[in-house]
Amino acid sequence: MSKQIRFNAFEMNCIGHQSPGLWRHPRDRSGEYKDLEYWTDLAKLLETGFFDAIFLADVIGYYDVYKGSLDAALREGVQIPVNDPLQLANPIAQATRHLGIGITASTSFEHPYTFARRLSTADHHTRGRIGWNIVTSYLESGAKNVGQGGLRSHDNRYDVAAEYLEVLYKLLEGSWEDGAVLRDRERGLFADPAKIHEIGHKGRYFDVPGYHLCEPSPQRTPVLFQAGASGAGKAFAAGHAECVFISTPLKSATKAYVKEIRERAAAAGRDPDKILIYAMATIITDETDAKARAKYEEYQRYASYDGALVLMSGWTGIDFGSYAPTDTVKKVRTNAIVSAVEHLSGGDKVWTIEELAKWGGIGGMGPLFVGSGETVADLLQDWVEDTGIDGFNLAYALAHETFADVIGHVVPELQKRGVYATGYREGTLREKLFGDGPRLPDSHPAHRYRDIERVKREAAAQAGEPD
Repeated sequence: MSKQIRFNAFEMNCIGHQSPGLWRHPRDRSGEYKDLEYWTDLAKLLETGFFDAIFLADVIGYYDVYKGSLDAALREGVQIPVNDPLQLANPIAQATRHLGIGITASTSFEHPYTFARRLSTADHHTRGRIGWNIVTSYLESGAKNVGQGGLRSHDNRYDVAAEYLEVLYKLLEGSWEDGAVLRDRERGLFADPAKIHEIGHKGRYFDVPGYHLCEPSPQRTPVLFQAGASGAGKAFAAGHAECVFISTPLKSATKAYVKEIRERAAAAGRDPDKILIYAMATIITDETDAKARAKYEEYQRYASYDGALVLMSGWTGIDFGSYAPTDTVKKVRTNAIVSAVEHLSGGDKVWTIEELAKWGGIGGMGPLFVGSGETVADLLQDWVEDTGIDGFNLAYALAHETFADVIGHVVPELQKRGVYATGYREGTLREKLFGDGPRLPDSHPAHRYRDIERVKREAAAQAGEPD
């Protein structure tokens, strides 16, 4: 197999992230999440393993579906407390030279005008190493606490996201032309007003008439990540995402997803091979299979039954606390992550609640690979060959032990086989990932918003307004 395998580190500015209960382990560092050294140490480690990026998840809200209460989440430290991810970009960038920094932020809870400034600032400070994971959010608690009363319907959240992206493209790609910033000390001209434009956006959900507050950053629009796996999510990903994440334990579902995303992207006029698809996975490895298995069994002794079901209940919108451990998971229509419900209630595997808790206690919704470096490398190559994915978004069991083990045992084996990077490309994150320029390609829908005056004329004509 000649295809290179890629890794991202899946993290979150909280305790434990996707392995509830493991924070109690004496070697785990996730309790230090409030300290910058936790993040700079991890970033330096990941760069030694040539990871594409550290991918920082986030939620606005909390997991209160399980047993109808937040109590279990608070007791177990399940993604609460949780700090802001974007503030980690600067220290991570200062501690590293190449590592990408993917930040999760929701289109449901922050206005695009102010968010555009935060994105541009981060892209400037990191010299173009920022990616944005576009999410529409799935927690009712978040919507209620920002005054929305409750979540919009699942598909309507993607309608909002589509307009949100349009506003951002106008601000980031079109408001300031190339060459608008002069920095002419002799003439005392910092910028040319003729090359800086109001975007004039008036839509169904957002009214943004004016100028972007920042001059163009190295990438203008950061690398676009997205993880939607429902019908609406896949359509959105095929239209906008450069990097896509999928989270399912089933190889068959992963293969079907990859095929559909690439077909949809091609139909939208995009190069399907220029979309990188990463599958969620957790790796527990050591020098031998026996040692890796013993490590997994050790970790399991710290995993939390209630904590795992807190996460599963929040992701699916189903209160698994209302079922007996021997009950099986059945499909229920909810307003949370539709694809999560489909993955757990479809296919050949029938899950009991107890099995679900045990499986979800370490690493979340993706497959778990346990074994020596050779064994895990075989499994990873098998997944890539069978499904067409480009790499893995790696969750951890123990911070930072899991990633150190992967770098110590799996990465050298993959490099020996010629299927893993031995260095980084220079340039921005987009250049490192795709080998092209720092900006979104002309085939991306953002391209049409670079001539903002034309876009405004077309919108006026469509509305029947005088030119």
